[in-house]
Amino acid sequence: MPIKYNKLIPELSVTNIEKSTDFYVDLLGFKVEYKRDECKFMFLSLDGSQIMIEQINDTWNTGELSYPFGRGINFQFEVEDINPILSRLKDNNYPIFVLPKDNWYRVNDKVTGNREFLVLDPDGYLLSARSH
Repeated sequence: MPIKYNKLIPELSVTNIEKSTDFYVDLLGFKVEYKRDECKFMFLSLDGSQIMIEQINDTWNTGELSYPFGRGINFQFEVEDINPILSRLKDNNYPIFVLPKDNWYRVNDKVTGNREFLVLDPDGYLLSARSH
């Protein structure tokens, strides 16, 4: 079945594709849709979210990269249940940036709630996992 690409897909420069693969695939549960080993590139998906990771190759750099790479951005993704992700992170002693909590937000004239937590990937990109 062909991949249906989202209209906006972040592509993150990473320092080590293996460490990032361990984090995104093994800990968060993303699926590898395809990869190009020769470029150290992967296209990943999880419950409708899509992201690309590529080991730094100086092709896309607009400035010097230093940890944390994700300053000023928060990548939010929604999953059916955050608990399996939290269990994998805990089992692997991976630090949680903001512990899980219930948050409520106003969207126009309605209030919607979700349970979410924040975690930094190995390069310092901030990710917010949430479920309703």
